[in-house]
Amino acid sequence: MHSRPTQGFLRATWPTHATHTEVQARVPEGALVLPNHHGTAPGLVMEVNPNPFRSDGKPAWLVMLPGPPRELRPMFTNQVLPLLREKLPLAGAFILPHAPHHRHGRVHRGRKNRRAAQAADGRRTGTRLLRALRGVDVRLVTRGHNAEQLADEAEAIIRQKLGPYIFGAQDDRLNEIVVRLLTERKEALVLAESCTGGYVASQITDVPGASAVFLCGLVTYSNEAKQQLLGVRPETLAQHGAVSEATAREMAEGARSHHNADYAIAITGIAGPTGGTDTKPVGTVSSRSRRRATPLC
Repeated sequence: MHSRPTQGFLRATWPTHATHTEVQARVPEGALVLPNHHGTAPGLVMEVNPNPFRSDGKPAWLVMLPGPPRELRPMFTNQVLPLLREKLPLAGAFILPHAPHHRHGRVHRGRKNRRAAQAADGRRTGTRLLRALRGVDVRLVTRGHNAEQLADEAEAIIRQKLGPYIFGAQDDRLNEIVVRLLTERKEALVLAESCTGGYVASQITDVPGASAVFLCGLVTYSNEAKQQLLGVRPETLAQHGAVSEATAREMAEGARSHHNADYAIAITGIAGPTGGTDTKPVGTVSSRSRRRATPLC
């Protein structure tokens, strides 16, 4: 069948494409339509009752949502969650706080992640490490009448174990935090990239207000560009190669000094699929940062 409100909305909003979009107004018999306030495709919810997929025969709920995140997330938060809480109430308290995000680099820090998770697990708290490009999410899950207290205690343990590596909580993003801190300190950043091809710069410029603190990003893919634009010495390239700590160090210092920045970050590596060697396989990356007057690393 067709959802008349959805059908009318599509015809009024896109009259010239009505025949192509009206397929989104088709609704299975008995389904609940969730209006989409951020797009065209509605969400659908159906109760499966009787339920042949559960031994106890209890009903289940089939939820169908649009794919784009900007449409899916508000629909799930504002419409699906209240419905699930009403139809499938929990027997006891359940806490899923978004514990600190933190980034780790070397192996010993990865082991520290696991040790912190194990310590938190010892307090009847489920701990999950979710690795992503932005870093590592540490998520805590607790149940019971004192779920909130257990979550607070577990988070305190994790903060104690991983304090220097934590960069945010909840929905914090590293690029937003970098721009915010630079803005608060009235300091400026410059980037020198090779294998990443401007990706890091794009992450910075994605943040509103970045223009106040981000001076420029240089993509120096060739050795000649590294020498001409960043002042990397020919002997450094000849002795250590373009992908090396020595080259990354000179890239960072050249970028910082040439543009009078407070901070500079340089990245060079072998992106592949070709170009790798036995000593520097595909995926090898060297990065260095520089701070005005004092090197960061």
